[in-house]
Amino acid sequence: MHRVIRVSLLSIPNILFILAASTAGVAFAQTTPVTAELRIGGAVSTPLVLTVADLKNMPRKKLTVVNPHNKKTETYEGVLLEDLLRKAAVTQGENLRGAAMATYVLAEAIDGYRVVFSLAELDSGILESEVIVADTMDGVALGAKEGPFKLVAPHEKRPARWVRMLKSITVVRIP
Repeated sequence: MHRVIRVSLLSIPNILFILAASTAGVAFAQTTPVTAELRIGGAVSTPLVLTVADLKNMPRKKLTVVNPHNKKTETYEGVLLEDLLRKAAVTQGENLRGAAMATYVLAEAIDGYRVVFSLAELDSGILESEVIVADTMDGVALGAKEGPFKLVAPHEKRPARWVRMLKSITVVRIP
């Protein structure tokens, strides 16, 4: 026995409309810009999720450096990483001693690039590192290939620990 299923031609455009409308939401969600965030976590008392606007409202630091790759002078502006760690209530200053000296900071980019600093390297009570989380270069917001956040370590001989497209800072205390 054969069954005949009748489909009205008027229902095909309705079906196509429903399919198009349901997938349009998916496409819209994929192309809608998401506010960029920098996450600071790990062995911190106060985990942070910061936006560019949050950095703009914090004390700012300007650094002028010569980029070893193109030999051009660049001026970065942002917030000292030390200040961000202080905001996250990470041990610093006179309290940075003993077991806390075995703490490190892992900076990670969107593309998976990662670098490490000892916590002591970022403490101005021990060393003037001036490492910043920059959000501008030469007075302009960092472009998509560099930002929106970039870790800049100005006193290093080469920028191997500079992290473009910075997405997270994780504080790790070695047991």
